[in-house]
Amino acid sequence: MTVIPRDQHNISRKEISDNALKVLYRLNKSGFEAYLVGGGVRDLLLGKKPKDFDITTSATPEQVRKLFRNCRLVGRRFRLAHVMFGPEIIEVATFRGHHEQQQPESNDKNSSQQAQNGMLLRDNIFGSIEEDAQRRDFTINSLYYGISDFALRDYTGGLRDLKQGIIRLIGDPEVRYREDPVRMLRAVRFAAKLDMTISPETAEPIPRLASLLREIPPARLFEESLKLLQSGYGYKTYLKLCEYQLFQPLFPLIARNFTEHNDSPMERILIQVLKNTDYRLQNDQRVNPAFLFAAMLWYPLIEHAQKLTQESGLAYYDAFALAMNDILDEECRSLAIPKRITALVRDIWLLQLRLSRRQGKRAHKLMEHPKFRAAYDLLALRAEVENNHELQRLTQWWGEFQEATPLHQKTMLNTLGADPAPRRSRSRRPRKPTQRKEGA
Repeated sequence: MTVIPRDQHNISRKEISDNALKVLYRLNKSGFEAYLVGGGVRDLLLGKKPKDFDITTSATPEQVRKLFRNCRLVGRRFRLAHVMFGPEIIEVATFRGHHEQQQPESNDKNSSQQAQNGMLLRDNIFGSIEEDAQRRDFTINSLYYGISDFALRDYTGGLRDLKQGIIRLIGDPEVRYREDPVRMLRAVRFAAKLDMTISPETAEPIPRLASLLREIPPARLFEESLKLLQSGYGYKTYLKLCEYQLFQPLFPLIARNFTEHNDSPMERILIQVLKNTDYRLQNDQRVNPAFLFAAMLWYPLIEHAQKLTQESGLAYYDAFALAMNDILDEECRSLAIPKRITALVRDIWLLQLRLSRRQGKRAHKLMEHPKFRAAYDLLALRAEVENNHELQRLTQWWGEFQEATPLHQKTMLNTLGADPAPRRSRSRRPRKPTQRKEGA
């Protein structure tokens, strides 16, 4: 272990959340060891503002709960204490110890449990700070800051790796990846976020073990996908996911449409939506995961809808509606996208069929739709990606219509011409869904 005194590092208490300091001081005053650890320490050393502050301590979760009335215990796989100060949550974890494999039927909550493939199902073995440092994932996340002496403690060479810009896994990489395959995603995410290089021994097993991600619960993978693609460096992360063959297990439906020269509309819209998302986040603008997934899955949707139309003879609107269900169901097998998001994705998709129908009162009604702006943005993205003149003209019209005065809007609508008669299917009787295809 290396101890770096206060005068040899740049961390100041002024940069640490007051609530995190309260937790540290109370734990120390009660006789427990307690340190700031993980991403908060890493970011402070890099001169960045931490998003949150995590604490590790010799106190057990139950002991932490007794010290803080505003505390609740969470997690089964990893038992944690959340100390809540309004919207801010300070996460407190007990020092982890070295685990020994338990029988699968063991119900002891203070135990470790592994599956046959090596994946950790539960890891609630408590230990010392030295053991805790070895149980963390990367060396740069295994740096401890204490408020008793304001010193930094480095057990794994993390400070050296941080200065050299290296992402290095602690322990045997293959064993650690098998314990938790999400560590492969974290390696890529940190490399992209911090503009660092993954060390050769850390990188080597990733392509071989990428398929282990399929064993991770889809709900957890959905949360990880947002961290990967909606944190301001999504495009760089996407390139690294592809480099290490991690994109396909996350998005098999999308990867299926990739081409040898990376020039398919699917790849172009994916790259553009990630760049646009990065730009918005870097400029403190809001982003919506529904728009991201609507754009990413648009071309698989169109391909499937066309296939259903040709094979079944369904009217296009009916085929489109069925295709939406199929595409979202298939994607949710990999990533459990919540229903609140898939509902918005459906709205954005359905509006794509209606945006060309602007006559009469339709244009104003469309603009009143809660997801109109997202639908318009997807239309503009499609026009750019496909270099389609018809889509470009439609995008330009809607852009002008949104900014126009009521009088100019009326003029724009009058110049659209007569509403063409809706086409009917020859083999089927006219039905309401067919009319909806025409924007009715």
